[in-house]
Amino acid sequence: MWKRNARIWIALVAVFGLIAAACGNDSGDEPSPSGGAAGGSIWVLLPDSATSPRWEGEDRPALKAALEAEGLVEGDDFTIVNAEGDAATQQSQAEQAIADGAAAIILASVDTASGATIIDTANAEGVEVIEYDRFNTEGPGGIAYVSFDNVQVGRTMADVLTPLIDALPVDKPGVVMLNGGEEDNNSFLFRQGYFETVDAKVKAGEWTLVADQHVPGWGANGEGQGIMEGILVDANNKVDAVFAANDNLAQQAINALQAAGVGPIPISGQDASIAGMQNILLGLQSMSVYKPVPAEADVAVAIAMAVRNGEDVTAITSDFDFEVIGIDRQTGEALDSPDAEGAVPYYATVPIGVTADNMADTVIADGFLTIEEICAGDVADTDFCKANA
Repeated sequence: MWKRNARIWIALVAVFGLIAAACGNDSGDEPSPSGGAAGGSIWVLLPDSATSPRWEGEDRPALKAALEAEGLVEGDDFTIVNAEGDAATQQSQAEQAIADGAAAIILASVDTASGATIIDTANAEGVEVIEYDRFNTEGPGGIAYVSFDNVQVGRTMADVLTPLIDALPVDKPGVVMLNGGEEDNNSFLFRQGYFETVDAKVKAGEWTLVADQHVPGWGANGEGQGIMEGILVDANNKVDAVFAANDNLAQQAINALQAAGVGPIPISGQDASIAGMQNILLGLQSMSVYKPVPAEADVAVAIAMAVRNGEDVTAITSDFDFEVIGIDRQTGEALDSPDAEGAVPYYATVPIGVTADNMADTVIADGFLTIEEICAGDVADTDFCKANA
């Protein structure tokens, strides 16, 4: 297992720099050890605006800031586009990037299959792809996958919810797992993290698993609420906790529970969205997983810049801590080492569980969200907002 801490430089940078200098070609474009042409542009392909507010609200500005910090100019040296959930649009954007002479593409794919196709297309033209936040299984795999430790995201949900569920005055509490879309490999990794706890508790006879369902498209069109309503009908409303894979699904579960007259009950979430933080303060949601997007963006841009500059991507540094493990290019399963057979190097940053108790010290202290954004409407009357506004 490799470890990279802030500003630790590896001697391989110098070694590969010498190799690159020795292998220049007549055109003046030096191929990087990664394969992309040095000096090309960097393109960022975002998936949509509907599955999570993070893509436009957090990732775009964080990636833009990281690229500009490298001295790049938007429109000249880098381009950020959003496919708005359309795989064909994202394929076209990738082709535009290749035609633009991109050295690297940072790809958050619309879905796994189209993402794998984009990687194939780019690699055929000598353009490297950094898989960003969403991994694309059953494809060739990019030069790197940058995300948070997604299994740990699920474990973090379980760490917070388990004592809350165990404290319920109910014999064998009924638990629902409301997972993300099957088109996104991350949904399986998140599920893996909390399923470890759910499975152990069910086998021990302490909990009952009421339902384990994936929500197409992460509920971008409200699918999660309909699925949750069906679960409640089938279970005669005997649902005591929900492992919701993100704040959007948590909100849809809350809507269904309220309509059925059930709750509030322990519910997880992810993305530390404004709505998620508000639901936590209103007592409707127990926690959310905060993934400091600037960390993910910074590492992805560092890899893209290494490709652009003809440097070794394994020697990158960041102001944020990360660990390099592996991810299986066929199954999408996390591996202990990037050197394992069939592995893509997985640059994993650290997720944080957020509750009302540490909200001020995490998302607010980091400037991810502001008190004004969170403490609006009815939320302004909560104890937290009265104490911190």
